[in-house]
Amino acid sequence: MSHSIKTLAVASSLAAALTAHFAAPAAAQEKEKCFGVALAKQNDCAAGPGTTCAGTSKVDYQGNAWKLVPAGTCTTMELPDGRMGSLEALDRDLPQG
Repeated sequence: MSHSIKTLAVASSLAAALTAHFAAPAAAQEKEKCFGVALAKQNDCAAGPGTTCAGTSKVDYQGNAWKLVPAGTCTTMELPDGRMGSLEALDRDLPQG
């Protein structure tokens, strides 16, 4: 095998390995905001009036608090008492006051 063919083979193998390495984590990291699934003080950012950012939700499954979840899983999560996650803020389980 000539030197240039060996070089091309090594370069192709390296390119394939790098593509596989960087493509898989990107797909695995796709996330979406899911409202109504976070436990109290475990939301990922602002949870409606009276809150500022991460960790400020006041009740479990607060409808206007969101958490990042793997894309495509929000509305199929199994939660207590028949609750479902939502891609939009909910009017349920809001703190009193």
